[in-house]
Amino acid sequence: MASDIEIARAARKRPIVEVAAGLGIPPEELIPYGHDKAKLSARHIKDLRPQDLGKLILVTAINPTAAGEGKTTTSIGLADALNRIGEKTLLCLREPSLGPCFGMKGGATGGGLSQVVPMDEINLHFTGDFHAITSAHNLLAAMVDNHIHWNQEPQIDPVRVTWRRVMDMNDRSLRSVVSGLGGPGNGTPIETGFDITVASEVMAILCLAKDAADLEERLSRIIVGYTRERAAVTAADIKAVGAMMVLLKDAIQPNLVQTLENNPVFIHGGPFANIAHGCNSVIATRAAMHMADYVVTEAGFGADLGAEKFLNIKCRQSNLVPDAAVLVATVRALKMHGGLTKDELAAVSYSALESGLSNLGRHIENLKLFGLPVVVAINRFTTDTSAEIGAIEAYCATMGVPVAVCTHWAEGGRGAETLAHAVKALANPKRKPKFQLLYPDDMPLLEKIETVATRIYRATRVESTRAVRNQLKAWEAAGFGNLPVCMAKTQYSFSTDPSLLGAPVDHVVRLREVRLSAGAGFVAAICGDIMTMPGLPRRPAAEIMSLNALGQVEGLS
Repeated sequence: MASDIEIARAARKRPIVEVAAGLGIPPEELIPYGHDKAKLSARHIKDLRPQDLGKLILVTAINPTAAGEGKTTTSIGLADALNRIGEKTLLCLREPSLGPCFGMKGGATGGGLSQVVPMDEINLHFTGDFHAITSAHNLLAAMVDNHIHWNQEPQIDPVRVTWRRVMDMNDRSLRSVVSGLGGPGNGTPIETGFDITVASEVMAILCLAKDAADLEERLSRIIVGYTRERAAVTAADIKAVGAMMVLLKDAIQPNLVQTLENNPVFIHGGPFANIAHGCNSVIATRAAMHMADYVVTEAGFGADLGAEKFLNIKCRQSNLVPDAAVLVATVRALKMHGGLTKDELAAVSYSALESGLSNLGRHIENLKLFGLPVVVAINRFTTDTSAEIGAIEAYCATMGVPVAVCTHWAEGGRGAETLAHAVKALANPKRKPKFQLLYPDDMPLLEKIETVATRIYRATRVESTRAVRNQLKAWEAAGFGNLPVCMAKTQYSFSTDPSLLGAPVDHVVRLREVRLSAGAGFVAAICGDIMTMPGLPRRPAAEIMSLNALGQVEGLS
């Protein structure tokens, strides 16, 4: 089969105005970016009439491995399949980050015959949303430094500045820096650093805001630092919010593209799931639910991160309730969770597969904690044997969940029709899920962190310093105790140790640091060795990328 980018380049795309017309969007409510992508106007979203909302389907997965799981590919295949069986379906995805595209992960637009297009443009600069978010974030940082330089009120203590800078690239050298060197004319020396753009609170805010007014209100609540008396200073206090809104005026509008089968896709926003909440925007999700019978959306990384945050943060703040969850797994990834290395995956090993099934089972149990009906989607590879597939099906039968074997990578939507029918059966209105959150708003912050650690990760306890515990208590006293918690940890394990695969128990979660995202509306709990600015791997994907003689991108996967 041709490479992903070759398949995407050969796609027969419909003009985006025709894709929009199928959703009832007139041409005048589109802001075109060429012929194959456009933004949906805020006016059209505001004018959407209240009606029966479409069913919301959450796609998540087991803990990721080097073998790959294909969660995005499965989301695309499912959306195409639902459309094939006659259900008007809209897909909602996150925008890819440049950092992982040039680092280890590569692109994030699906693969094989289950892709969204234009693949290269979506993976690279797309419609400029990430650049706008980066600029708005760094404008605020510049205004913080300028506020200090001119000694303006309220006076920010330079050693208590909490607002770092961001860029959308993996660059470990920028994790910790000192700015303002070179004398008084260059500002005040401040120890600071860079996070990747997808870890920015501005990104999280844009994806959780209900509309422009909510976006502005949330931006105004961002805490950038503290005075010497330890009073919080916000973006509103330094008069930065209006200018930030100017930079974000287009970025808040969802982007419309299409699958290889010409079905509509909203791609909007992209916070990381092991650092932030890992979901596409509330604006795009809600708009899609007004326009379609089914809305398929994806949460980042495994269900212990993306799905947990989708449910405890996004659903809590937006009052969204999923009708069903799809849990993606592969034989290869399960065998890695059972102890095989990537080089050993070609061998049939039932013992490794059976051992790795514990990871799948843990995620099924966790999704049921929220009251969600679950279907397991086996993303089948050509090397998978019928006996291996049968072992997964038998295991899922003991867990009381249906299974659908999918071949959408090779066959497109046709290869996911079994999954589409299973989802349709689970989302039956007569079986509306009894959705429940994992913890109440009024639970103390540390107890919320411990609840996620013990009930989702199966840890015995959470270890934290006195400084961390005192900080959480101080935020509770300041009125932030009702916020949900956003757990930042490795995506590879239920624990904070990426080498502990499968379903570890009796481990300890080390709570290293906590950060208040007052605008986004959550408290981030930084656990283990997770970094908010990734580095490039030994052989980054950037090494094989180039432009060919026709000016086309090569090497993007």
